[in-house]
Formats: sequence, C-alpha cells, structure tokens
Amino acid sequence: MSFPLLTATAALPALGAIATAAVPAARRTAAKWLALLVSIGTLGLAAAVAIRFEPGGERYQLTESHAWIADFGVRYELGADGIGVALIGLTALLIPFIILAGWHDADPLETKSSRWRPTQGFFALILMVEAMVVLSFAATDVFLFYILFEAMLIPMYFLIGGFGDRAHAGSDENAATQRSYAAVKFLLYNLVGGLIMLAAVIGLYVVAGGFSLPEIAEARASGELTMATNTERLLFLGFFFAFAVKAPLWPLHTWLPNAMGESTAPVAVLITAVVDKVGTFAMLRFCLGLFPEASEWATPVVLTLALVSIVYGALLAVGQRDIKRLVAYASISHFGFIILGIFAMTSQGQSGATLYMVNHGLSTAALMLVAGFLISRRGSRLIADYGGVQKVAPVLAGTFLVGGLATLSLPGLAPFVSEFLVLVGTFARYPVAGIIATFGIVLAALYTLVLYQRTMTGPVKPEVSAMPDLRVRELAVVAPLIAALIFLGVYPKPLTDVVNPAVEHTMSDVQKTDPEPEVEAAK
Repeated sequence: MSFPLLTATAALPALGAIATAAVPAARRTAAKWLALLVSIGTLGLAAAVAIRFEPGGERYQLTESHAWIADFGVRYELGADGIGVALIGLTALLIPFIILAGWHDADPLETKSSRWRPTQGFFALILMVEAMVVLSFAATDVFLFYILFEAMLIPMYFLIGGFGDRAHAGSDENAATQRSYAAVKFLLYNLVGGLIMLAAVIGLYVVAGGFSLPEIAEARASGELTMATNTERLLFLGFFFAFAVKAPLWPLHTWLPNAMGESTAPVAVLITAVVDKVGTFAMLRFCLGLFPEASEWATPVVLTLALVSIVYGALLAVGQRDIKRLVAYASISHFGFIILGIFAMTSQGQSGATLYMVNHGLSTAALMLVAGFLISRRGSRLIADYGGVQKVAPVLAGTFLVGGLATLSLPGLAPFVSEFLVLVGTFARYPVAGIIATFGIVLAALYTLVLYQRTMTGPVKPEVSAMPDLRVRELAVVAPLIAALIFLGVYPKPLTDVVNPAVEHTMSDVQKTDPEPEVEAAK
C-alpha cells in the first residue's frame, strides 16, 4: 500500500489543531509558532501531492478507499484530480500567511471579553478548517464530502463570532452583537443549504445505490445507471442550492458581507479565499459530474444569476464606505465570474473558472490582509477616515495598490488570465452573457481606483500622519503573495497544465465540445 499522502495532508493540520489547543494558556507564543510550523509542514505535503500528481494520467490519483459505514455503502474514499490539486495547493499556501497576518489578533485584551479570545483556540480553529477543506477537495465519496461540507461550519462559526474585528466603530457591546449576528447568519444560511443537500444525498443513494463518485459516473457512462429526468433535476437542485449558498451566488449571498465585515482580516481571507471555494469546486465535481443533463437544463438560469452577481456585487462595492465590506461585495462579483465560466460549458470557460478560484484567492488575500494591516493602525474600517497614507507609509500603499490592481484583473497579474479565459469561453457559446459580464470589469476598475484614491492619496489626515509602514512580519505575508500574482500573471502554464486535463474530463461528463469558430469563407 502506498503512503496515504492525501490523508496525511489533512491529518497534519488536524493533529496540529489538537496540539495547539492543548498548549498551556501562558504559552501563547509557543502556540503561535506551533500552528505556523504545522501549516508550513502541510504546505510541504501539498507540494508533494502536486509533484506526485501526473496531469496526463488517471483522472483521480493518489486514491485511497477504506470501508467506513459498510451497511450503507459509505467509504472513506479520496482521490485528487487537477482541479483538486490546484485548490489543495492554494489552501496550503494561504494558511501560513493567514496565521502570520493574525499573529496578534487573538491576544487577550484587558476587557471583560478577553476570556473569549484564547490565542490557542484561534489558531487551532484555523488549522481545523484547513484540514476539513483539504479533505473536501479530495473526497470522492459523496457522503464523506457532505460531512466535511457541514463540519467546517463549526470552527468558522467560532472564528467569526468569537474573534471579531477589533476595529469596530461601535461600543464593545454593539461589536459583540454585530459579531454574533454575522456568525449566526453565516451558520443558518449554510445549514439550510446543507440540509437541502442532505435530502439530495439520500435521494442519490436511493437512485444509485451508493455514494462513490467514480463508480456512479462510470455506471452512468456505461448505461448501467439511468435517472429519470425529473429525478435528476431535483437532485441537481438540492446539490446546487447548497453550493450556491457557499459560493456565494446572488440572491443567497447576503451572509458574506456581514461575515467578512465582522471578522478579523485573516479570518475574512479564510472565508472568501479558502472556504467559499468549496462551493464552486463542488459545482464542477458533483453538479456537472453527477447530473450532466440537469446541469445543461439549469444553465440559462444559472448564467442569469451569475451575471446578476457580477453586476450587483460590483455596483454595491462602488457605493461602500467600509473597506472590508467593499472587498466582500467585490468577491461576490468575482464569484459570479467563476460560476459563469463553469456553466458556459466550454473548456476555456471552465479552465478560466478554475484558475479564477486560485487567482482570486491570491489577490483577495493580498488586498484584504494589507487592508487589515491598515485598519489595525488606524482603528477604523471607514474609507472616509483615511487620506494621504502613501506619503507616510509608501510600502503599505504600494502593496495595497498591487492587490487592488490584481482585483480589477490588470494585465500582467494572475487574475487577468483567468478572467480573460472566462470571457472568451462565455463569448464562444453565449455572446450576450459575455457582453454583460464585461460591464463588471469596468465597475471593478471604478471601485478599486476610487478606494485607493480616497485612502492613499490627497492631503495627509492628522490621524494617519504618524502611521508606521509595513513591518518585517507584515512584509513576509504580503511579498510572497504579490510575487505569486506576478509569476502566474506572466507564466500561468504550470497551473494550466494541471487543470486542463481535469477540465477535459468534466467536458466529457456533460458531453460538450467547444463551439467551432465562425469564420467567413474567403471569396
């Protein structure tokens, strides 16, 4: 039996979470270093996964399969395709930076609420989320995926509600109320989606007699398993609803601005750059893989919702006064692009959507973490409380600008490649949808540049005149992310080589080929 590399990649942060939580209360610094070392070790294992993975090989590699609940056909079954490998790598890459950025976010405060900020618990919860997300990207048993999909809500609930943003403008009581509201809203939305998905999972078992994704897909391809049209569509809707909540897709998005606004900046990055990717990933793996006919049937509605998300999220971002909520609404717009690419049903669109998941994670992490450093210095999330920062903290302002330019998909930075592929893939099959989606690019330039202008340029406000520039720890967080954005913007081939074969398998699942270009014959 080969070494269970995928299990090890998830088990290390899970065991690290237990060890971090067990560190004595007085040894906060030791807990931080332990969590950081565990996350770096997990990154090493994720790199080993990428090295062992053969892009031109079997669809699912590094597979593991063990009996779990034998009476119901539930197995602990893992396998990584190119899309899963890319997202496991993104998760493992971001967690060390999230931990470094939140180094002091859970230090006790001299207030009555300080007992709710145990440093060990904060970092243990982050590692536990990492373990569950990594396993969810590798799970090929539908029931196992469902358990992970729901279980990750628990640590996220406590990260949002128990370790909220200290730059809240209101009183401590008001801040605690807002955090609790955001955490409960996050939990309820995702629980409702999960319960509907559970009904669909049970329905799938009744129809297919098992939960193994490769076995179900093989049975469908060979004709051994057929689903009635209405049954397949109902099951698709059950799965898609849960994934659309997680993604988040309009109109199921309203929990995200509250959750990101009330969280610390590192936890906000964990939400939108890591956890939410499980929703869009699952649309590719489960919705299209299990229900190809229903996916095609639902495509017009899904594309419409994606376009609304693109334009609606961007418009609300333009009007925001809160920096973190602006980034949250921008992310809603970006997730619209991802879902648009998935359901455009073209290889360019789905490759672009997968690249967008990775590149959005990098760009949002860079922008939000620098915004967190800015907010921690001023103690305010309001855009109007800033001005002239580039004159007193030029490195902070410069990194903030690069993160913002990546968010608007500037050519030469990684998100441009993915957004370009999504639009090309959409234009090829749905030109009107492609035209509408381009409007989101214009709005992205507007909200990003206006944000930079109002916070970084102009006269220096007295409150920011003594603001320090980025420190060594903060530079260690931001510099690698910017380097990755530039590298993948100039040379995305290492990522596309891994992703494209998996996209070809997905296109085969839905029995789609790319439209032939319409070229007028020469006269």
